[in-house]
Amino acid sequence: MDLAADLAADVGARVRELREAQGLSLSELARRSTLGKGTLSELESGRRNPTLETLYALTTALGVPLSTVLHDLAPPVKVSGHAVEAVLLDRFEADASVTETYRIRIHSGATQHSAAHAPGTTEHLVVLTGTARVGTLAEPALIGPGAHGSWPADVPHLYEAPDGDVEAVLIVRHPR
Repeated sequence: MDLAADLAADVGARVRELREAQGLSLSELARRSTLGKGTLSELESGRRNPTLETLYALTTALGVPLSTVLHDLAPPVKVSGHAVEAVLLDRFEADASVTETYRIRIHSGATQHSAAHAPGTTEHLVVLTGTARVGTLAEPALIGPGAHGSWPADVPHLYEAPDGDVEAVLIVRHPR
């Protein structure tokens, strides 16, 4: 098995464990996440590589941070979406929150829409190179090199790189 296949199998097994621990059927998790039951079955069995969008849909439906299915896997754990590639750097658990740190690349000319995460979730971005357009759909902001921004992530939000690729650090804070 190659690294991508190993990652798919490990992530799929974690999704299945979380689903079963919450007493959810495959059909119920598919409904809550708006994914097809066949897609979810293939993900859980490791026969399909999950995208960033798919993992966010599943972890949001399960009420857990994305890093719940990624941490403790062989580094670097990289997941990709339509416009964003993310590598989990760290997961910090405190009594009141779980904080995830990712190194991300936003690809030029693409837009990634992210569905609302759990209530109270916030995102913070520090741009290393390029200019990012990020934030809520209603009020996205342009953030350039060396600058940072924050937004509520419990509403739909977006990531764009209007003028070339963006390299950045993303911190996501999930309340418990």
